[in-house]
Amino acid sequence: MKRFALLLLFLPAVLFAQNDDSADSTRDKNLSPYFWVRNASPGADTLPLKSTHVEATLAGVIADVSVTQVYTNTGTTPIEAIYVFPGSTRAAVHGLTLTIGERRIEARVQERQQARRTYEAAKSAGKTTSLLEQQRPNVFQMNVANILPGDEVRVELRYTELLVPTDGVYEFVYPGVVGPRYSKTAAANASTDDTWVQNPYLPTQTNDPTAFTLTVNCLTGVPLREAACYTHRTSIVYADPSRARITLDPSETTGANRDFILRYRLTGEALQAGLLVSEGANENFFLAMIQPPARPVAATLPPRDYLFVVDVSGSMRGFPLQTTRTLLRQLFPGLRPQDTFNVLLFSGDSRTLSPRSLPATPANLEAALNLLSGQDGAGGTELLPALQAAFALPRQENLSRIITVITDGYVDVEAKAFDLVRSHADKGNVFAFGIGSSVNRHLIEGIARAGQGEPFIVTDPGEAETVAKAFHNYIAAPVLTAAKLEITGLDAYDIEPRSLPDVFAQRPVIVLGKWRGPRTGQLTLRGLTGAAPFAATLDLAKAQSISGGGLSHLWARHRISQLMDDISRESTPERIAEVTTLGLSYNLLTRYTSFVAVDEIVRRTGANLTTVNQPVPLPQGVAASAVGNSGGGNIPTSPEPGTFALMITAALIILIPVYRRHRSQRPQA
Repeated sequence: MKRFALLLLFLPAVLFAQNDDSADSTRDKNLSPYFWVRNASPGADTLPLKSTHVEATLAGVIADVSVTQVYTNTGTTPIEAIYVFPGSTRAAVHGLTLTIGERRIEARVQERQQARRTYEAAKSAGKTTSLLEQQRPNVFQMNVANILPGDEVRVELRYTELLVPTDGVYEFVYPGVVGPRYSKTAAANASTDDTWVQNPYLPTQTNDPTAFTLTVNCLTGVPLREAACYTHRTSIVYADPSRARITLDPSETTGANRDFILRYRLTGEALQAGLLVSEGANENFFLAMIQPPARPVAATLPPRDYLFVVDVSGSMRGFPLQTTRTLLRQLFPGLRPQDTFNVLLFSGDSRTLSPRSLPATPANLEAALNLLSGQDGAGGTELLPALQAAFALPRQENLSRIITVITDGYVDVEAKAFDLVRSHADKGNVFAFGIGSSVNRHLIEGIARAGQGEPFIVTDPGEAETVAKAFHNYIAAPVLTAAKLEITGLDAYDIEPRSLPDVFAQRPVIVLGKWRGPRTGQLTLRGLTGAAPFAATLDLAKAQSISGGGLSHLWARHRISQLMDDISRESTPERIAEVTTLGLSYNLLTRYTSFVAVDEIVRRTGANLTTVNQPVPLPQGVAASAVGNSGGGNIPTSPEPGTFALMITAALIILIPVYRRHRSQRPQA
C-alpha cells in the first residue's frame, strides 16, 4: 500500500512532467495567433489601447487620413505596449506624432534597424518613445515604451492614398483588424519581421474594450449621390451637395472588427479623370487618370476554361464559405456549355472535382456545388501547394484559362504566393476573390496583380450577386488590350507603372511620373477595344495644379510597390537600397524604413517595465477555430479541462494495474 501511496504522490509530478513536455513542444511550435488571457501580467494594464479615432478627408481622388491611438496605463507598473493593426494597401504613410501631456514630438524616419536601435536605447534609458514599423504593406506594428501608471499617450499617424473609381463608384476603405494568420514558420526560427503573426486575440465571448470612432469629410467639388456605408451604421450630414460629413453611429460599439467601406458616385456619372500636377523646388510630379473606352460587346467569344481554387480551411467556416457557395451559384449560370471548368478545394491538403476540366453542363456544375456544400471549414491554409496543384492541372490546348482564387487570405506567405503566380503567367489570368469582413487585401490584390487579373472583395453575403456579375463582365471582354502610353513634347521620366497591363475594369488608367522643364506636352493612351483602335489624350498645359506633398508621396509609394514586387522575385542589395533611399527621401514608412519618436525626458528610473501585447478582436464572422492552436502563444496557460482528463485517464491506466498487482501480492490473512 505504501508503494501505491508513493505512486499517488508522484502523480502530480507525472502530470506536471506532461505539462513541461507540452511547454517544450510549445517552444517547437509554429508561429500562431493565440487567445488573450486576462491578468496574465499582475500589476500591468494588459489593455492599454483605450481608443482609436480615424479622421479622413476625401478631396477629389486623394484621401488624407490621420489615425490617432490613445494609450493609458491604469496599472501599477510601467509598460511597453505593442499593437498590430491593419492599413490600406495603397497608403503612403508619411508622418507620426507622439504626444505626452503638453509635449508633442514629431517622429523621424530612419532605416529600419537604426530606428529599432533608437527606440530600444530610449526605452532602456527610461524615455517615453514610439516606433512604427511596417510588417506587411497592409500590416503595421506600433510600439510605445515607458507608459507610466496614470499616463495618457497619444500617437497619430498620417497617410495619403489614391481613390480610383470603378464603374463610376468611388470607394474609401479603412481596414478594421488584422485577421489571424496561418503560419508554418517555426517560432524558434522566425525572423523579427514575422513574429507579429504570434498576436493575441480576444476570446469570442470578450467584448473589445477599445473605443473606435471615425469621421469622413467628402469634398468632391461635384455634387455627390448615392453616398452610403453598408458595413457600419453611420450618420451623413450634407453641408451642400458636394460636401458631406460621415460619422459612425454611437451604437457601433464593435466597429473595429471589420472594414469600414464608404461608397459614392458623382452626379452625371462624372469621373474625376484628368491630369494633376505638383511643381516643387527640386522635382515636378504629374498624375494622369485616363478614362478607358466603353466595354466592347462580347458577341462571339471563344470558349474559356475556368478553374476555381477555393479555400475551405478553418477560418472560412461560416459566413465566408456560405458566401463562396452563393458566389459560385451566381457565377455558374454565366458559363456556357462550350466552356470547361474545374474546382480545387484546399485547406491542409487539396483535392479536385475532376482530374481534368469538365464541360460546363448543368449536371457537372451541380456536382461542383454539391462538393462545396459538403465543406464546413476546417484545417490549415496550405495556399502554396494548392496553387502549385492548380497550375499543374492539365488544360485543353488553345483554350484561354481563367484561374480564380477564393480565400480570406489569412496566411503569411504573400511574397511566395506572388512569385508563384508570376512564374506561371503563361498558365492563364489569375483573379482573386477575398471573402470576409476584414480580408487580407495585400494578398488578394497582389495575387491579381501578379496574375494580370483583377481583385474582388466581398465583405457581406448580400454583395455576392453583384460581385459575381461584375466578375463575369470582366472576364467576358477586357476593356482595353495592348495598352501603352505615348508622351510627346514633355521631358518626362520615372514613369509608373513601367508598362500597362490589359484593362478589365471600367476605371481610369493611372500613370504617375516626373518631368523637367516647362509644363507643356501631351500624354496619350493607346490600345485596342475589341478589335478597334483607341486613343485618349491629356494636355499638360490644361492640368490642375495642387499643392502639398500628396503627389510626391503617391509617386514614391507606387515606385516602392513596384520595387517590392521585384524583390519578391529576387531580393538584391541594390533594390533594397533603392527602397530604403525612397523611404528616407520622401519620408515614407516602408519595409526598410520606420518612424521613431523619442521624448528626451527620462521618466522611468526603476527597472520594472512590462511588455504588453494589445489583443485584438477576431474579424466579424470568423470562427474561433481560425486562431487554431493557442499553444503558439507565450502566455502561460493551464491545460484545458479535456487535456487534464486525458492526462488523468492515462495516469490511471498506468496505476490501476500496479495497484492490482500490489494487492494480489499481499499476503492473505
